[in-house]
Amino acid sequence: MDYYPDKKAKHKSASLLLVDDNAELLSGLKLFLNPWFDSIDVTRNPNLIPSKIQNSRYDVILLDMNFTAGTASGNEGIYWLRQIIESEPDAVVVMITAYGDIELAVKAIKEGATDFISKSWDEEKILSTLISALKLSHSKKEIKKLKTQQKHLAFQEDQGHSIFNSRARSMTGILRCIEKTAPTDANILILGENGTGKEIVAREIHRLSNRSDNIFVHLDLGSLSDPLFESELFGYRKGAFTDAKEDKPGRIEIASGGTLLLDEIGNLPLHLQTKLLSVIHNQEIVPLGGTLPVGIDVRMISATNSPLETMIEEGKFREDLYFRINTIQIEVPPLRERKEDIAGLANYFLKKFSARYKTDVPALSEKAAEKLLSYNWPGNIRELMHTIEKAVILAEDNILKPDDFTLNDKAKKHGRISGSFNLSENEKHLIESAIETFDGNMSRVARELGINRSTLYEKIKKYNSAR
Repeated sequence: MDYYPDKKAKHKSASLLLVDDNAELLSGLKLFLNPWFDSIDVTRNPNLIPSKIQNSRYDVILLDMNFTAGTASGNEGIYWLRQIIESEPDAVVVMITAYGDIELAVKAIKEGATDFISKSWDEEKILSTLISALKLSHSKKEIKKLKTQQKHLAFQEDQGHSIFNSRARSMTGILRCIEKTAPTDANILILGENGTGKEIVAREIHRLSNRSDNIFVHLDLGSLSDPLFESELFGYRKGAFTDAKEDKPGRIEIASGGTLLLDEIGNLPLHLQTKLLSVIHNQEIVPLGGTLPVGIDVRMISATNSPLETMIEEGKFREDLYFRINTIQIEVPPLRERKEDIAGLANYFLKKFSARYKTDVPALSEKAAEKLLSYNWPGNIRELMHTIEKAVILAEDNILKPDDFTLNDKAKKHGRISGSFNLSENEKHLIESAIETFDGNMSRVARELGINRSTLYEKIKKYNSAR
């Protein structure tokens, strides 16, 4: 029949659940609908519905109205419809009955059913109704995804500042590399000290890419505790664990269609490195508690200040994952190696924070500018940004003087902490100083020291045992 949709349109996510007490009908429907649905599950027992919808994500559910012989009220179907909608508010349910009762149809639709068909075996009607229901299901999922992305965007801090008007020679090759690689979907690894602007580079790559109209998602793996890694990356289904009250998409799924930045990738545990490798290869994820894979389309950018090659030798990072994320490598130089950029960045931050705190944009005095240029900026762009912000908040007038900038004297001392040149002794004092400076926040300490947390804990154990 010319009416039927093209079977090539069958989508791998087109899954159908058939619930009817008539085994012959179920067999016939499954055979008839197989060309248009990739996955068809059937059951004669409505009591199995809760477990089935918990374990699988059906695009459409075809539900009988009556399961007890001689019953035509439709109350059984309405009961199970309510159970489905209560558990899955976005479920697309089509009711089916041998009785063409219009009032029953209206009642079912008022309760949340999408449509209503009879068991008259009108192939055209059955197929057209289910294909329409399938399209509605896909639309609901797309709307939900867009709402999730919009919610995520609402929490994104403005990252509009740029290092891309750089005058530094050390940035010339980087800018050229960004321009060449941005339009591709090549996986990129960005290296550099903390605060050098690795996230800014990733955002610029996204801005210049073919995905610029879609979402950019930043996930700092260095800020996550071990139990959160998997759920944040891959998401979870309702009931996957005690507090999983509803489905929650992971950052990979949220980023689908756009760009995902995995910051501090060296902190990813080994067992999840294996899972991430599979995600990159297959372009699909399976959320915690889920059974069906979810297709994704993500451009992956990774960033770290950890020595990944050393970690590979130590068995802490998978070599195959390293090659997967490292099609293109960009190393961002520290601010002390591109001091030509300090004045431009300082003026940008002055404007940004003056707007945020509703003050006039102050000017830098000549002496203040000299002070900023003479400082070594161990915290790089991030330290410069916080320094400018503090100065804007505390400024007494519209001209910023040297005394308006409080620079980190502790950082200056870190080059030579003890009175000796013993490397281990100085490393021990540096770790102790960092723990004191950041009030025992070990994730922050590890980030500022440029190592991962497991390495930090090993070093602490080593120096404690040496006492």
